[in-house]
Amino acid sequence: MIVKTKKYALDKKAYRRAGMRNVLTQQWWVGLIVLAISSMTFVIPSNWWWIGALIAFTLYLLFWLIQFAGVTQLEQSKMLFEKLSYEINSQQILIKMNSKQGMPMKWDQIKRAWVDKNQIVLVVSKAQLMLFPFTAFKTQNEVKFVETILKRKGLLKSDAPAEQKS
Repeated sequence: MIVKTKKYALDKKAYRRAGMRNVLTQQWWVGLIVLAISSMTFVIPSNWWWIGALIAFTLYLLFWLIQFAGVTQLEQSKMLFEKLSYEINSQQILIKMNSKQGMPMKWDQIKRAWVDKNQIVLVVSKAQLMLFPFTAFKTQNEVKFVETILKRKGLLKSDAPAEQKS
């Protein structure tokens, strides 16, 4: 079966939000570093440990936010945010600009995936994502079929259906 999505443009705000979520879940250990720096207050009493840890963490978040905001503005990634349609099957994802132009993406290029309450997110790299809002699919069965493909490929770990996620 081939799932053909409607033509849609990727929302820049949703892209930044999903990108930040991806970075924070992959690099959760940064929070431990912040706690370690903050706990130095008990070794050498000073409020500067807390302030320094807070500044460092803020700069870290700001760095990644700028990265994802920059991707939405770059000329090289402009194509990601144009109206595209996708054909998804168990071998590949075909990204189509029109009926004659397209680019295939094999499933082995996808590192991981997750399902939100209103979209499917595929992680290609730390800073490159593919978002499929449920509104891009024609039926709920197509969404379930894509989730099944993701589970078979080992990209989606959850067993709960998309409607129950929040």
